[in-house]
Amino acid sequence: MNRLEESDRPVVSKKRPNKAGRPVAEAVERRGLVKGNSLQRDMHRTQGRVRVKQALERIRQAAEREKGGKLTSLLHHIYSVDTLREAYYRLEREASPGVDGITWRQYGEDLETNLQDLSGRLARGAYRLEDKIVQRATVAVLNQIYELDFLDFSYGFRPGRSPHDALEALDKAIWNQKVNWVLDADVRSFFDAMVHEWAVTFVEHRIGDKRVLRLIRKWLTAGVLEDGTWSEVEQGTPQGGSLSPLLANIYGRLFGRGGTVASLLP
Repeated sequence: MNRLEESDRPVVSKKRPNKAGRPVAEAVERRGLVKGNSLQRDMHRTQGRVRVKQALERIRQAAEREKGGKLTSLLHHIYSVDTLREAYYRLEREASPGVDGITWRQYGEDLETNLQDLSGRLARGAYRLEDKIVQRATVAVLNQIYELDFLDFSYGFRPGRSPHDALEALDKAIWNQKVNWVLDADVRSFFDAMVHEWAVTFVEHRIGDKRVLRLIRKWLTAGVLEDGTWSEVEQGTPQGGSLSPLLANIYGRLFGRGGTVASLLP
C-alpha cells in the first residue's frame, strides 16, 4: 500500500480550471447517458444497495462489539463497487467538476467500468482522483462507527438529523425543565483552523486501518487549486468536502472530553 503515499499530491478544486485534464473538445463530444441499458443500471443499483446496507450493518455490529476499540479492516468496504456506486448517486448532480474536468453526468456514461477501475486502483493503492466519490463512500463507512460514539444531543452534520430536530429538542428542554440561559456560540473559522495532526490522531483513536488513515491524510494535505494555481494547505479541511463535517464532529467530540484528549496527548 506504499504506492498510495508515492503517488502525485492530490488537489481539491474550488473552480473548474481553464484547461481541463483532457481536451475540451473531447469532453464536449462525449455521448450522453446510454438509454438502452437503464433497466440493467437500475438492477445494479437495487441489488447493490441491498448489499451495501448489509455491509454497513456488519460494520455497525463490529463497532458495537469493539466499543472504544479500533477497527482495523475497513478499506475493502470503501472500495466495494456497490459502496462506490451508492456514493456516486448521492453526489450533487450539478456540482462543479473535479480537477479532471469530468462532470457527474459524464462520469456516469460508463459508470460500471469507471467504478470497477476506481475500485481496483483503491485496492492497489494507486488511487489519485475521484475524491468526491471516495470521500462519500468513506463517510458512509465511518458513520457506522461514529454514530455509536456521538452524544445524543449532537445534531450537526449527522445522518437523519437536522437543525429543525435540534430546535425541537431545545424547545422541549426549555418547556420541561428550568432554564435560565440559552447560549449561542460558534467557533470562528473552525474548518480553516483545524490542525491536521490532531484530526488524524483523533481518528486513530477508533480507526486502526492504516490504509484508510492514509486516505484521510491525503485529503487533508491536498491543497487548493484556484484559477490554475495550486497552493499548499498546512491546516484546515476544505469546506464542502464530504469528509469535512464528520472530521469536525470527531474533532469537537474529543476536544470536548478533556479526559479523552489528555490520554491522546504525546
